[in-house]
Amino acid sequence: MSRLIVGPFNRVEGDLEVRLEVAGGAVARAEVVSPLYRGFENMLRGKDVRDALVIAPRICGICSVSQSVAATRAIAAAQGLVPMPNGQLVTNIVHATENIADHLTHFHLFFMPDFARPAYVARLWFDEMQARFGNGSGGSRRAMLAPRAEFLHVVGILAGKWPHTMTLQPGGAARVVTANELRRLSGVLAGFRRYLEAALFGGPLDAFAALTDEDALLAWAEARPRADLSLFLRASRDLGLNRLGRGNDHYLSFGAYPRDDTCLFAPGRVNCNDSAALDTARITEDVSHAWLADDGPARHPIDGRTEPDPEMRTGYSWCKAPRLDGAPAETGALARLVVAGNPLLCSLTQKGGNAEARIVARMVEIARVLPEMERWLHAIRPEEPFIAHGETPPAARGAGLTEAARGALGHWLRVEGGRIANYQIIAPTTWNFSPRDASGTPGPLEQALVGLPVAAGEDVPVMVQHVVRSFDPCMVCTVH
Repeated sequence: MSRLIVGPFNRVEGDLEVRLEVAGGAVARAEVVSPLYRGFENMLRGKDVRDALVIAPRICGICSVSQSVAATRAIAAAQGLVPMPNGQLVTNIVHATENIADHLTHFHLFFMPDFARPAYVARLWFDEMQARFGNGSGGSRRAMLAPRAEFLHVVGILAGKWPHTMTLQPGGAARVVTANELRRLSGVLAGFRRYLEAALFGGPLDAFAALTDEDALLAWAEARPRADLSLFLRASRDLGLNRLGRGNDHYLSFGAYPRDDTCLFAPGRVNCNDSAALDTARITEDVSHAWLADDGPARHPIDGRTEPDPEMRTGYSWCKAPRLDGAPAETGALARLVVAGNPLLCSLTQKGGNAEARIVARMVEIARVLPEMERWLHAIRPEEPFIAHGETPPAARGAGLTEAARGALGHWLRVEGGRIANYQIIAPTTWNFSPRDASGTPGPLEQALVGLPVAAGEDVPVMVQHVVRSFDPCMVCTVH
């Protein structure tokens, strides 16, 4: 048995370390470490409720809209307030823009460059990968930047700025959108669609989103060899990423992009292919292996505590261990689509989740959501209200549940005496990168790393890096 410490990881938002025990040329045990404490939950205690709209989005600079959405929903729930339809449409469009841009950034800048490493120089696809995604020389990486920047103008037009917009509010959106702006936004989306169809997918978004099984996906890639997605699939199948990185096959989604009492991606849970309704009252946070004070059984987040343990005696991470019905759950684009019953992702995970399926899920989500953004845009009625107003009672509770690019994000708010008495957050990477719980059950990534090959003399195992990045960690959100 040998031990490896992998980290700090580059191309990751925040600080991450992975401790591995290796036996027989494979990972026998993994511990995922979040080595940084930030403490946003404690910053919010005692503040005016409205301060959460300013402070919470600053948890992260790349998913601040998701944090805004969760905060506005928690406050709206405490106020008993229902957002105006126009405001909900604007929120969905702004939120979807951030999530799609995040998927695009992850693919081009965080995940694909690992295939251009010298370790793969003998692979048939290496030269092409180096030309498209190599550091400094990657043509596909450079070609993505201008369309992404133009696409993010959607947030600028609708919300004033990105990140940390203040336009999203509990009752909708604070800014009225004019007919001229709607036409401009339509042009931005059309231009971004052209880029995606030409470079990333090699064909129409709607046709890609309609693929139903693994054979159809591979046929799509074979017919479009110049598409960036096709190059990924060639490398993935050559390396066997469709067989690596399996977690516990327990998926969680809070539901994404609500409208008219429905969601584009439905909330729910899937445990080993068995679907069930989601009961968020059964979520708890275990701190037995975190550097946090432990004063008893795991708590629901509405009553949660985040108190650093100055002795750091029992833990190995600043990350809590969220559990649903006492079990770890994977979240993210793959979980959203499996919970929603997407046939392609259900086909790709018949034998369990894997690194390849997590990447394909992000691509399916881009292809599925951008056309929906076009429909939301056409549904906005500039002459109608965009926001409703409410007051927070002196004593209230509220939960704000949404889906960030990386998965299920929840804010839980308790108000006493008109001030924030408790504010607890569970971010997507908190679910995915959680440490062990009191029963010793590892988190999703810790499970997914077990069994990965480690070559002799390999100090930074390449397969470990592929699987870690397939979850797209955001460690600053994890430790708030």
